[in-house]
Amino acid sequence: MSETNGNTVYDLMGGAPTIRRLVEAFYPKVQAHPLLGPLFPEDIHPVMDKQYLFLTQFFGGPQLYSDQYGHPMMRARHMPFLITRERADAWLGCMSEAMGEIGMPDDLKRFLLERLQGPAYHFINTPDED
Repeated sequence: MSETNGNTVYDLMGGAPTIRRLVEAFYPKVQAHPLLGPLFPEDIHPVMDKQYLFLTQFFGGPQLYSDQYGHPMMRARHMPFLITRERADAWLGCMSEAMGEIGMPDDLKRFLLERLQGPAYHFINTPDED
């Protein structure tokens, strides 16, 4: 799968409604995950709103995140949290489950997860614990 006919990934995945559904399916999984849940505040809604803005921009939609918060600088924003490979894998796993839950086609799901691996692993800032 690739971007075709001038369509962005954002367009191919269904734009704002799909990203909103994805974020809403994703964060309950994150909150329930034993490695990820403790990293997030009890009131997850501000985090969900930022994720919606970021994913919209990341997948080629409007620059919503940058318009509101400036350059994403996501690695720097994640530095206060201990991000291990195990946590990055868990994050990707929750995202995969959320994509399945909203009925995303398998080829699109694989493509998006491949795209998200780069940032997920780039945020790693500490080795896994033994």
